[in-house]
Amino acid sequence: MKAQSPPRIRSDLEYIPVQQGKDMFVLIRDPLGLVETGKAVPLPLYRMMTLLDGRNSLRDVQMLLMREHGGVLVEMEAVEDLVNRLEASFLMDSEKFQRAREEIEAAFAAKKTRPCSHCGRSYPAEPTELRSTLDQLLAARSAMSKPPGRLVALAAPHIDLSVGSKVYASAYQWLQKESPSRIVVLGVGHQMMGDLFCLTEKAFETPLGEVETDRDRVEELRNANTDVISRNDFSHRAEHSIEFQVVFLKHLLPESSFRIIPILCGGLRASLSAYTRAAYLDRAGALLKGLSELVRDPNEKTLIVAGVDFSHIGPKFGHDQPAVHLQRPCEQHDKNLLKALSNRQADAFWEESIAVEDRFNVCGFSALACLLEVLPPSEGHVLNYEMWHEQPTRSAVSFAAVGFVAGVTNDFNHHPHLQ
Repeated sequence: MKAQSPPRIRSDLEYIPVQQGKDMFVLIRDPLGLVETGKAVPLPLYRMMTLLDGRNSLRDVQMLLMREHGGVLVEMEAVEDLVNRLEASFLMDSEKFQRAREEIEAAFAAKKTRPCSHCGRSYPAEPTELRSTLDQLLAARSAMSKPPGRLVALAAPHIDLSVGSKVYASAYQWLQKESPSRIVVLGVGHQMMGDLFCLTEKAFETPLGEVETDRDRVEELRNANTDVISRNDFSHRAEHSIEFQVVFLKHLLPESSFRIIPILCGGLRASLSAYTRAAYLDRAGALLKGLSELVRDPNEKTLIVAGVDFSHIGPKFGHDQPAVHLQRPCEQHDKNLLKALSNRQADAFWEESIAVEDRFNVCGFSALACLLEVLPPSEGHVLNYEMWHEQPTRSAVSFAAVGFVAGVTNDFNHHPHLQ
């Protein structure tokens, strides 16, 4: 390792604060599984890790640590030793990590089926237990009236199933009487870097059986839009935003009655020349056109499902205030987005996000932007909206359920969840 140029801490790790007695630790979750499961670091070490951003040299880190400790000498050998231990634990974006990642990518590329990555953790891996859990979840709120027309699209959460139970129920209760033959599933590529979309031809494994992918349509979309699609499908490997939707679909729809087209949508700020709808359409227009034609294919009964969450606020998500202080403007922002979404007003949807400079970290924005461009004629109904507070981090996440049906008139003012 060069003393003046250490590798940076990996950008794909998730950090979760946990309290043990009077001490605070930070639990590290690794989507690749290289970091030891359950590994937690003391808060002071986590703070040091945040200094390893690829810009600070080891000398810079040494000086910053000394400043934090009131000028007490921190030996360079101690800094180097800590960095070496972090690298040995696969926490650094180093050559060792890159080689390990390449091996994992190659192993995933060789698979014909995407293994379920969250079964046994986020939901039961045993089929009978899973069906019981999902039935309880769907009953988390009283039965809703059936859709007032033909269901063409759903937006559902991708937050933890138990946290979002009532909102999941609000979305998927509308699906129980439907029988689509093809489902476009839009998810959020939380680990995607610079690509607009990531597709996969792999079938999706669930505890309830495999869900087949419409490989021919996926291949057509990929071949026509190579400049906006990831070179491989690795981002699907550990991504939950589509997986959670597929589990519900497999549970609710008749056996082997449908195929899916799974599409992860990457962050737009890193992928566009400007954060505008015009720039999005200019770059993604060909894929959006192909997807729109596919959705309108009269030979298939196609449904669109978007697995999205809305705002992410508080210190965990980069704010210098706790979520409770940001909740009122955040909820107003969500309300404005949901109004534009349900009324299919793409310009207003973008303008709302641009106006606040995405201050509230709406992680589902890219998938919903895609949804708005490919929706067939329909009317939107906001079915539910909630915000969940994570007390240890003083942070919060909002999420919603929205249904789109063909052939009805929608009055947005009739949405009680947005009053």
